[in-house]
Amino acid sequence: MDTIITRFPPSPTGYLHIGGARTALFNWLYARQKGGRFVLRIEDTDEARSTKESVDAIFESLEWLGIDWDEGPYFQTQRYDIYKDYINKLVESGHAYYCDCSPEEVEAMREEARATGKKPMYNGKCRELNKKPNSGSKDGKSPNMVVRIKAPKMGATVVDDVVKGSTAFPNSEIDDFIIQRSDGSPMYNLAVVIDDITMNINTIIRGDDHLVNTPKQIIIYNALGASLPLFAHVPMVLGSDKARLSKRHGAMSVSEYKDMGFLPDAMLNYLVRLGWSHGDQEFFTRQELIDKFSLEHIGRSPSMFDMDKLTALNAKHIQSKSSSELSPIFLSNLEKIGFTNLPNSLADAELNLEKIIETLQPRSKTMVEMADASQFYFKEPIEFDESAAKKFLKPDMVDPLKRSAEYIKAISLSDFSEKNLEELFKKIMEETNLKFGKIAQPLRVALTGTTVSPGIFEMILALGKNRTVQRIEKAIEYIEKV
Repeated sequence: MDTIITRFPPSPTGYLHIGGARTALFNWLYARQKGGRFVLRIEDTDEARSTKESVDAIFESLEWLGIDWDEGPYFQTQRYDIYKDYINKLVESGHAYYCDCSPEEVEAMREEARATGKKPMYNGKCRELNKKPNSGSKDGKSPNMVVRIKAPKMGATVVDDVVKGSTAFPNSEIDDFIIQRSDGSPMYNLAVVIDDITMNINTIIRGDDHLVNTPKQIIIYNALGASLPLFAHVPMVLGSDKARLSKRHGAMSVSEYKDMGFLPDAMLNYLVRLGWSHGDQEFFTRQELIDKFSLEHIGRSPSMFDMDKLTALNAKHIQSKSSSELSPIFLSNLEKIGFTNLPNSLADAELNLEKIIETLQPRSKTMVEMADASQFYFKEPIEFDESAAKKFLKPDMVDPLKRSAEYIKAISLSDFSEKNLEELFKKIMEETNLKFGKIAQPLRVALTGTTVSPGIFEMILALGKNRTVQRIEKAIEYIEKV
């Protein structure tokens, strides 16, 4: 069996969006699942709109998602000589021809066809005239000539598709389309086919908005005597209102999801479920996706993008990761909100970064949310929320807070554990005749400045012994000053 070779060919006229990222993912997964190769190709022939910034953004997004390529990136603008050679071969073999019909003439042909109820198209005027590039020229320069393919006139061009089944396109509705512009540059359909042939692409997975191009591309394959690749046209991704995905639905660049605190594995998981299924399973690790992906389980119906589902899935991926895996992402998000040089200061502050993450994992939907919720760990001094302090930092709480600070201070570092903290507070409860809830909320305000936080014991372990004692003592000073 031939090695499976897939490709992803984005146009660098903008950022990588959700639909493009899903196309890249499907091609990458299929190549990885089959032990094949994945090729990255930049289709930059629209030189007026293509930018280096877009190219860099595409690379950055793919790298963030962990979609790596085995070959490339190739750039179409560096391959014009190759396209020219193939165009010449098509002309020499009689499968293509030069046409000097003006745009006005072609439009008149289309109007005439419309008037008789036919599909508006070029009528093949130059098809058998065997024009040469310089014919009709007085100064030796080429006139306004394009190159057209000789499309078949009888029967139909059939697209056999793994996802959509067979679709027949009547050849009577396909005109002799242009494969080279008058300036010598290749048209999209020609360049794509030549790229796929010369790069040995044998599996093409793309959005079904490209299906209308496929019969033209098949005609070029046939004219060159080349084998057809396997086609898989996947349904579009729509918004919740079933309209084509746009910014108002969340069709932002992929890099924006990174900035919003989504994990790359969560994005991959969500993207693949936009059109593909494996039973009722919703949560997949990266390796599970590689192991289980198949073209046969891509659905035929459009998928709906749902930000709430993406967020819920992201929360599950956050919970599934180890704190060490999340640490670099967590730190980068902390830096964005002003906490810099933390790796150098954490040891001095006795803060346990991984324990901090573990206290926040169960309640964080995004890494941005986790960073925001963690700020109390790093702020010095803690600022007390006025209403929280008024309600819980009262004079009758001085004694239990003093006992808390005293007993925590007395614990050795080797005994600083959740079990021993539980025993310590049982002792305080007995001595003060207070239930844990009565002690816990004032203690929470003392440690965080607010009434919302992770569990008391896990939070104390993450803060560290000395910082915990210092904060309790500050709270006592606050009460005594009021």
